[in-house]
Amino acid sequence: MASDLTGGCSCGAIRYRLTAAPIFVHCCHCTQCQRLTGSAFVVNALIETSQIEMLSGEPQRTDGPSESGRPHDIYRCAACHTAVWSDYGRRGYLRFVRVGTLDDPSSVSPDVHIFTRSKQPWVNLSGGAPAFDVFYEMNKLWPPEALARRKAAAGG
Repeated sequence: MASDLTGGCSCGAIRYRLTAAPIFVHCCHCTQCQRLTGSAFVVNALIETSQIEMLSGEPQRTDGPSESGRPHDIYRCAACHTAVWSDYGRRGYLRFVRVGTLDDPSSVSPDVHIFTRSKQPWVNLSGGAPAFDVFYEMNKLWPPEALARRKAAAGG
């Protein structure tokens, strides 16, 4: 993975830099992500909010749909409406950065595939990352350093 992860929206008004590697990377195949992205899945890099350095612009929070009933805030460019990241459950300390908004999306690959019960049948998951019908047990899958980063970001 590249050490300098920069990205932004499609019009260039929003530019950001990740100052650390992502904690963990999800490839989500749920139908909600398919609708929100207009694609077969979304790749989200989970990272501490404090590790996102804004270079220009400021994304605007919009309310997103949520099948779980928990809040889903989507942060978008006010000009082009590109979704650059989400906050699931209003955990202000953690963001789910849309890997497709990175300047080099190929620099980040999924650590896990989730909600594969609704993945498109033509999507091949032979890349080696574990896959789950719905979700997984974080404490069993995440490396200890990732769990420690998440705990520290949450304040304890």
